[in-house]
Amino acid sequence: MIEILPETPALHAEAIEALYDRTFGPGHFAKTAERLREGTLSLPALSRVALQDGRLIAACRLWPLEVGAERLPAVFVGPVAVSPDFQGQRLGLTVTGEALEAATEADWPAAVIIGAPGYFGELGFQRVAPGTLIFPGPQDPNRIMVRDLAGKASDLFGAVRVPLHPERYL
Repeated sequence: MIEILPETPALHAEAIEALYDRTFGPGHFAKTAERLREGTLSLPALSRVALQDGRLIAACRLWPLEVGAERLPAVFVGPVAVSPDFQGQRLGLTVTGEALEAATEADWPAAVIIGAPGYFGELGFQRVAPGTLIFPGPQDPNRIMVRDLAGKASDLFGAVRVPLHPERYL
């Protein structure tokens, strides 16, 4: 039986990082998306993990972002990782979908992800026009997507950055 639960950092953080390392390799820290995770805090109450017999087999973390001159809040989705022996079972979509549902219930207006449109499109993510969102480093514009949550993702425009005060979002 697989359980989907909110992340409990004291119980899951080390296993999540090990899963990310196994899934993405050491190069994942060099990606632009990591610039948006440095210097901020994840949102464990919204993030989701999948456990089987107590073993962490999948994870989706959410992070606070602020977008544009108005510094509109949004959640940044990812990384999403699934243990190799559980891939192909839609578990990544399941943990991500449950994390997005939690963010909607917590009144986050929108979600931003850098990912595969064919995969995350199943969860309602849509590509944005080039230049709509400006990341702190190079990014393939075909992989930048947004989704409405409790508000409108179409309100997001401009620089995507780490919140000035990430603790206010916890």
